[in-house]
Amino acid sequence: MKKTVLISVFILAVLSIGLRDQYVSDDDPNLDQMPKSMLDNPPVDPGFPVDGITDDDGYDNFYLGVTFAEPHITMNPRNPLQSFTAFNTNTGFSSQNGYEWTGNNPNFGVPLAGDPVTAYDSLGNLYYDNMRTVGGNIVGTQLVRSTNNGVSWPLSVAANVGYDKNWIAADQTTGPYAGYVYGVMSGGNVVRSTNQGTSFQQVFSATNNLPGMMVAVGPNGATSGGSVYVVTNSGSTFAPTYTFYRSTNGGASFNFMSSQQFVNYVGTNVEGRHSVENMRTRPYPFITADNSWGPNRGRLYLVYAKNDPDQNGSKPSIYARYSTNFGTSWSSAVRVNDDANPTTNNHFMPAIWSDLQTGRLYVKWMDTRDTPTSDSALIYASYSDDGGVSFSQNQKISSAKFRINCTTCGGGGTPRYQGDYDAITSNSVTSLMVWTDFRRGAFDGYVAYYPDYAMKTDISEANINNGQSVNIQVSVPSVRAYTHSVKFTAQLDATPSSGSISLSFQGGLDSLTSYPGNVTLVATAVGTVTPGLYPVSIIGRGPNGTPAHKRTVNLLVNASRISVQTNRGTLVSYTVNGNNYNTPQDFIVANGDNINVSAPEFVTSGPTRFAFDNWSNGGPREQTITVSQNLNLTANCRAQFLLTMVSSQGNTFGGGGYYDSAGTFNFGVTNTSVVNGTDTFYFRGYNGAGAGSYTSPDSSGTDDTVSWSISNAIVEIVRWSLDPPPIGITQISTEVPEKFELYQNFPNPFNPSTLIKYDLARNSDVNIVVYDLLGRQVAHLVNQKQNAGRYQVSFDGASLASGIYFYKIVTQEYVQVKRMLLVK
Repeated sequence: MKKTVLISVFILAVLSIGLRDQYVSDDDPNLDQMPKSMLDNPPVDPGFPVDGITDDDGYDNFYLGVTFAEPHITMNPRNPLQSFTAFNTNTGFSSQNGYEWTGNNPNFGVPLAGDPVTAYDSLGNLYYDNMRTVGGNIVGTQLVRSTNNGVSWPLSVAANVGYDKNWIAADQTTGPYAGYVYGVMSGGNVVRSTNQGTSFQQVFSATNNLPGMMVAVGPNGATSGGSVYVVTNSGSTFAPTYTFYRSTNGGASFNFMSSQQFVNYVGTNVEGRHSVENMRTRPYPFITADNSWGPNRGRLYLVYAKNDPDQNGSKPSIYARYSTNFGTSWSSAVRVNDDANPTTNNHFMPAIWSDLQTGRLYVKWMDTRDTPTSDSALIYASYSDDGGVSFSQNQKISSAKFRINCTTCGGGGTPRYQGDYDAITSNSVTSLMVWTDFRRGAFDGYVAYYPDYAMKTDISEANINNGQSVNIQVSVPSVRAYTHSVKFTAQLDATPSSGSISLSFQGGLDSLTSYPGNVTLVATAVGTVTPGLYPVSIIGRGPNGTPAHKRTVNLLVNASRISVQTNRGTLVSYTVNGNNYNTPQDFIVANGDNINVSAPEFVTSGPTRFAFDNWSNGGPREQTITVSQNLNLTANCRAQFLLTMVSSQGNTFGGGGYYDSAGTFNFGVTNTSVVNGTDTFYFRGYNGAGAGSYTSPDSSGTDDTVSWSISNAIVEIVRWSLDPPPIGITQISTEVPEKFELYQNFPNPFNPSTLIKYDLARNSDVNIVVYDLLGRQVAHLVNQKQNAGRYQVSFDGASLASGIYFYKIVTQEYVQVKRMLLVK
């Protein structure tokens, strides 16, 4: 009978889905699906350096790589060192030791659409639920199970039916429903598995037209796991109604508890969606329950984001409420974020978890309090130990700000899709949270502990010889709400083939209980140790193994590190012991051995050439070094740039040479006139091409040899003319005259030469011609473009007869004629 019901619901859901047209281009505000463009084109690594794995204070943000969005995380209640997280669409990571994460993408066997959610049950089974598609339409979810923390995933089954936004919860107690798994999905369907995820049956259906249907497990008095809670999200996008249901028989049936309208807006209405700085978001009703045996056992919690004041365009805060009667009624709202100006900063995208053993309620969210412009966020977190009545001082968790509206991430829609949720989980000592981080302008994944301690070592590398020791100070300089002990262990990551390296904590002190504090690790080379590099891993752990952090100190025993590079990156190669490299390299060399390094004399790359100057140790271009200590070697090469000369006539010099940047050199033509057949060509200057090239200021042809310097490759094109250049043009002054003027020649009368002066008020094309009394041109003194200024030109009348002559100046704005007398 159950199979018949499930099949019927499945068929109805598929039929209804067919009417919804999945991944519509107008970005339906009642759906929280990933844009199809992103589903088809997953994010890529932008290639920028990863920042902030361990910040300057010593806190870790564990970097998972370029992932995507909407991560979920869960921790094995039987082993807090084991955790699993997954991002869209199917990018999973598992940890077996609490500080190292490895990729783990199970094969679901069906096309996936994302929204991953995860859970562990009380037996340590790991469940991973993901939306599945048929013909490009979301029709439900597929669930995989692992019994060995993700080492293998032998089980894959169809779990739920719906069209958007799924969620799961597993019973982590030892009560009568231990190992039950519950699932919800937009469309209102509730399913459960009573056989550890082997199969699922639909058990309840409710109205849920907005994304955000959630499920949680809590106790029913003394019956652990005796309450299963479902909350739906329905109504209007900006006036949603949270409706709470409860099952007391392991999800076999559900009863209505209450409907509440606690929220209207989160941020700003942008095309029918809640938006913070153009990042889409939503007031999801996150629920969790206190399963501990503490004073607040059975308390049901609700956390959400909403504006303050609750109107379009205000700034959102994070609010918590609790119910002591299974969701029938709720406490007043408690603001979780404690910044001094909550109404001027954005606080949104919360995630919650109530610890199974302690009952502590954890909350994490995005927060802009550190950015006056509110366009960049950090991850913040807090907790409550009094059943949600009050919350601890908020702590900054992420180590670098990220721009909320990540224009380089890809995304899609307006507002931009950058994920709709993330998650937090916990054990009795600490929580572990996961989020999508945009600090590199990409969809990066990070996890971090809270409460947490910082961990540092005073050195990262040390050199010792046989019989020598080095003290390594391991410290916890500060904590974030952390009150437990920290125990340190140390191990060698490589073992010498002869001799040994002993590691011991000074005075046997390997733990801290108060902070700040430190311990001292002593590393000693015993016997004759094979020369080499021996990394020492120093691991700090809380009382149950978490929080866990690792620092590495490299021991160079009877050896040294030789770091080699050039100052020109990959453009210049070098050799070490006969092998070529073009990137920085480190070489571990036994003390007393030789290392041979060599740099090229020249490396030419197009119009640029790099010429060897020196090694940073002052040695020759090819040298052999006897190693006795660490050494940083840089081959310094100066840049030289090519000068290209282009000339249609005669010969040039200086072209084809590479010249030092900013160094002075000469170039020019060997002759200022060239006879080519029956024509005589006259040199008239240069046209330069390229930044910093030389261009002649006029066409006088007096600059046949130029002294110049360059900072990049240039081309000099020689100008030639069949007209001889004017003789004796001189710029008297660069002072700009008030007006154009042609002056009387001097001397006048003259024999045989005279000077003609003229003023140019603006840059002009200038012609000065001499005529005789019959109007015949006897000389062309000036024919060129000249800059504003004062000039003079000489006129030689030695070949002319005595008499009256006229000289005329013509520019675009000025024409004038004057008379002069030649007397022989």
